[in-house]
Amino acid sequence: MLSIDYLAGLLEEHREAFHAQVREFSIGGRPFAFNQRPAIMGVVNLSPDSWYRESVCLSADQAIRRGLVLAAQGADLVDVGAESTLAQAALVDAQQQQSALLPVVRALHQAGILVSVETYEPAVARAALEAGARVINFSGRRHDAEIFRLAADFEAAVILCYVQGDNVRAVGDFDFGADCVALMREYFARQVETAARAGLQRLFLDPGLGFYYRNLRDSALRIRHQLQVFLHTFRLRSLGCPVCHALPHAFEFFGEEVRCAEPFFAVMAHLGKTDLFRTHEVPRIKAVLDTLAIM
Repeated sequence: MLSIDYLAGLLEEHREAFHAQVREFSIGGRPFAFNQRPAIMGVVNLSPDSWYRESVCLSADQAIRRGLVLAAQGADLVDVGAESTLAQAALVDAQQQQSALLPVVRALHQAGILVSVETYEPAVARAALEAGARVINFSGRRHDAEIFRLAADFEAAVILCYVQGDNVRAVGDFDFGADCVALMREYFARQVETAARAGLQRLFLDPGLGFYYRNLRDSALRIRHQLQVFLHTFRLRSLGCPVCHALPHAFEFFGEEVRCAEPFFAVMAHLGKTDLFRTHEVPRIKAVLDTLAIM
C-alpha cells in the first residue's frame, strides 16, 4: 500500500483537507503550536493487566517516578490510566480508579507536569480534574456532554476517542464502512458541535487505533487499518481540531524488537499530520520527530 504513488494520489484526492489548519490553544497555561510542531504524550499504566511492561507501575511512587522521567525525556504531558483497554483485563470501578490515580495526579501536578487521565467515568474525570489533571482522555461515548462540561469548567482539554460502543471495554466488531475515515469524520463533526455547546474549546480527536475490536484480531488486517488511518489523519484535521494518535505495537511482526514498533508507526502518523503522539517510548519518538523536523 505505501508508495510514493499512493501518497501522491492521496494528496491529489484530498488536497484541500491536507492544507487545513487546526485550533491552537494553551493547556494548564502552556501553549501548544500544533500547526508548527507536534506534541508528545507519555504513558503511565497503573493496571497490572497492561501489556507494555515498561509503562506498568504497581505503586504510586513508581508511577510518580516514571512520570517525572517521561517529562525529563521530552514528554509535553503524561497520560495516566488505571484500567487496561485489553479485552481480557479486569474491570476497575470508579472508586478503585480514583484510589490509584489521585495520588499520582496530585504529585505530578505539584511537580509542574501537565497530566492527562484516561477514563470513561464522569466521577473519575471530576476527581482527576480537582486533583490537578488538565486533560481527560475520554475513551467512551456515554456521558460525553457531562465530560465536556466538566472539562470546560476546569479550562481543561478532552481527547475524544472514536469508540464504536459505550466505551472502550464494551466494543464488538469494528464497522469499517465504505470509508472508515469518513465514518470517523462524521462522528467527530457531531461531537465537536456537542463540545462547543458545552463551552469546551480545547478538543483533540483520537481515532482509537489501539482499541481491541473482535474482528481486528487478525494482525495484517489490523495493521493495514492502522496505517490507512495514520496516513489519512489530515482529513480529520479539516474539522479544525488537533488529532491525537496512540501508537500501536504490531507485536506479531516486530516480536522481540517490539519497542521499535512505535517509532516506525510515528513516521506514518507524522506523514498524515498527527498533532499529539501518545507513546510508551518517549525518547525514541522524540528522536524520530526531531529528525523529521529538519527534513
